[in-house]
This record gives sequence, structure tokens and C-alpha cells, in this order.
Amino acid sequence: MTRVGTPPPLPVRDRVAAADRTAGALSPMLRRLAEEQATGVLVREHGTLHLAQGRVVHAESPLAPGLDVLLTAHGTLAAAAWQQAAARTSGTADAARLLLEAGLLPEGALELCHLDALYDAGYFALAPSSTPGRFRYDSGPRIGPLPSVPVIALERETLRRRLLLHRLWPDPAGDSAPLIRADPAGAAPVPPRRRVVLDRVDGVRTAPEIARNLGRQAFHTLVDVRRLAAAGLVRPVQPAPAPPLPTPPLTVTDPDIALLKRLRDALEAL
Repeated sequence: MTRVGTPPPLPVRDRVAAADRTAGALSPMLRRLAEEQATGVLVREHGTLHLAQGRVVHAESPLAPGLDVLLTAHGTLAAAAWQQAAARTSGTADAARLLLEAGLLPEGALELCHLDALYDAGYFALAPSSTPGRFRYDSGPRIGPLPSVPVIALERETLRRRLLLHRLWPDPAGDSAPLIRADPAGAAPVPPRRRVVLDRVDGVRTAPEIARNLGRQAFHTLVDVRRLAAAGLVRPVQPAPAPPLPTPPLTVTDPDIALLKRLRDALEAL
């Protein structure tokens, strides 16, 4: 995990205690930032977490629909209103605050959608990573009218979601790969909620893309996809096998020709 900026040093005893508390954490760096009550942005491979005074105030991931999608997909807010607010502000959280102050959004609906988007994107941001994260200390993120959550609460919810998905269907391949329908003979009827997901399985879309198309949380769509996979109705598209490496052409050099001639002469002399 790579830090950007100069964090305030912890006393030795505090560092030891913090190490004990971060044992087993999904992101030890994130847990330490919470202990420091740090403010800034943690960028990980699959998402970004915005911290203010050690609490998560906002989360983003390319694998999860944002707050704008959750607000506008089902009529809670007109898409034009969001676009106007976004054009006048520098980020999602600021646009939401502007809409709230203008009375264009019920406070309860905004808070609910904000938390849905935060936990949804946070689930992906805390996914196992093959690259180190980067934290930038700054004074940008702040605790405002939208609810924030403790780091430990986000980690616990992420673990709960991982366990639920594993219990439904242990193979995670369908979480990110394009999906194809299997349609086994004699399959049981599909409930309406899962039916709309199944109807969008076309061999091209992934589960996060289906979630964005439906204006739903990505995690809830993963639940539907894993249930469909357990019923044998969908499966991930298998990647095409890599083409075989071309065989290099055989080249014969002058020394090789001379050696072949000597071998031929030796055989003829026998």
C-alpha cells in the first residue's frame, strides 16, 4: 500500500496497538487511516474510498452504479436535475448536497440512496487486489449532511456480503465475466426479480453492466446472478483459448551444411 503525502507520526505504543487492531482487517492500511482519523482519498484497484476524520463519506467503483444512477433510474429524481447539479459542482457528493439544499430531493430518499451506493461501491473497493493502493491526504472530503460510516462497519458489511455470495454459489467467475444463458430442460419458474436479470443475459453483458442497465445495486444483481447460476440458468462465457505460438521457421546455416556434408561422407565411407 503506497502513501502519498506525509501522515502525522504515531507514538511507538500507539503503532503497536494499531497493528493489533488491524490484524485480519480487509485493508490494514484503511484501518490505520481510521485510527489516525485521516482525511483524504484511498484509491484501490477496484474502487475509491473518500475519508473524512477516519470515516467513509463516499465510495466509487467502476463496477457499481453511482448515486446518480440510483437516484434517477426509478423516478426519485429527474435525470436533467442531476445533470444540472453535477455541472455546477465538482463531484457527486457536492451535487447531492446542492439538490438537497434546493429541495429537489427528499432527505430520507437521498440518505438511503447514498448509503446504498456507498456500501455497494465499498464492497468492490475492498475486493482482493493485485496492486497496492494509494492514499492522498487532503482537506477535500468532509462530513456533511450525508451520512458517513465507520471503516469497521464497511468492512463487516463487505465480509457479510462475501459470505452470502459464497453460500449461494461458490464460483465467483460470473461476477465479472460476460454471462450466457443455459436454459436447462425442466427448469423451475424464475421469480420476477431474477427474470428481469435473466432477460438481459446476452453473452456480452456482465453482472455490473446489467445492474447499471436496471438502475440497481451491483451487489443485489450479483445475488440474483449467483442464484441463477446455482439453478443452472446462466454461466460465464469461457474465454477463448490463446492461439498457439507460431513455430519459427527452420534455418540452416553454412556451418550446419558443412557438418551435414562431413556426416554424409562418413556414412558413405562405411
